[in-house]
Amino acid sequence: MEKVVIIINADVSDRGKLISASPVTQKMVEALQGSIARDSPSMTVEIVSAATLWSKSARIIKKDRVTDTIYCPLTIQLPDYLDFPQRKIFSACKDINSRRRWVEKNLGFKTSVGDSWLGHLWLPIIMTDKPRFGEVIGEGSMPNSYEHPVAIPKRQQKLLHNLAEQLLDSLDAPPASYLLQFSLYNGEIVFDRLWPFPAAPALITSKTQQPDLFTCHWRCLTQQEVGKINVSDPMPI
Repeated sequence: MEKVVIIINADVSDRGKLISASPVTQKMVEALQGSIARDSPSMTVEIVSAATLWSKSARIIKKDRVTDTIYCPLTIQLPDYLDFPQRKIFSACKDINSRRRWVEKNLGFKTSVGDSWLGHLWLPIIMTDKPRFGEVIGEGSMPNSYEHPVAIPKRQQKLLHNLAEQLLDSLDAPPASYLLQFSLYNGEIVFDRLWPFPAAPALITSKTQQPDLFTCHWRCLTQQEVGKINVSDPMPI
């Protein structure tokens, strides 16, 4: 039997039910579960709290009789000892300062400093054998609200795609849906961080894009064809 393990920042009951998840986390889990159910209905899905993984005496990711287990963390806060195929890229993306230094030194872009210039824009990247760039997601006027697609000037778009491609190449990024978080400050790109999974801003794509980023993520992880991506008309920045 094949199994999927979704790891989240929330309390989970022994039966895999979310106890104290935020509305955003709940929606992310539901979006990923929906993608799995549509594309791989035979899969068994287990939801795991990231907090339990920090106790070495409570390692629930263990070898069992499941033939193939696919890990789908929806959080960057994972213990270093957790061994799964995407471990290296998650560790690299968690080290935000190192990624910022690399981008600044090797690519010459400005980067966020601490909590300054935090990115309010996200570039979706669907990584298969090569990166496919989606339309930019923007921060909405309400907390935890987003707009998609958002049009940015052609010059910045080209620079942004070049930044993303070189960063992913430097990390030997495996197939997945990524979000490159950045901001535009006086027309200049300011790099913030890279997310190795469809983080909260990706939720908007369930309304604006087919297939949405959670479906793209699942298809990348399972080496399925992503197919043509259709996006609604962009909104000017």
